[in-house]
Amino acid sequence: MDITEVRIFMKEGQDKKLKAYATVTFDNTFVVRNIKVIEGQKGLFVAMPSRKMKESCPKCNFKNVVRSKYCNNCGAGIEMQNRPVRDQQEEAAARQSEHKDIAHPITLEFREYIQKKVLDAFDTEKKRGPSPVPKAAEAEEEDQ
Repeated sequence: MDITEVRIFMKEGQDKKLKAYATVTFDNTFVVRNIKVIEGQKGLFVAMPSRKMKESCPKCNFKNVVRSKYCNNCGAGIEMQNRPVRDQQEEAAARQSEHKDIAHPITLEFREYIQKKVLDAFDTEKKRGPSPVPKAAEAEEEDQ
């Protein structure tokens, strides 16, 4: 399976860790969106698209995001599991376990292949710099 296209969408804003989103096309037939380029402690890495895990309200069984304090349906308090967190690594691991990958490579070799292609495209896009805003988009912003 070959990666036939990588599109990078640079992230602007306050979040200093999230640098960009990528859309990767495989064999001109399959697309994966929302792959993240993140600045970690050891440099840039690629995170696959994921979604937040949910847990049921004990009162009404409504599915709420993990670590919610109150149910979004009935308003009942949701008891959080109190586990002492010793350091930042454990806190990061706890937050990471709240998300589940939607799509991900199974082998280390394919993960490295995706990461290399996405980071190479990210470097190219970063060197290119910000693209100018088209005149039509500027006019729309002024109207609002």
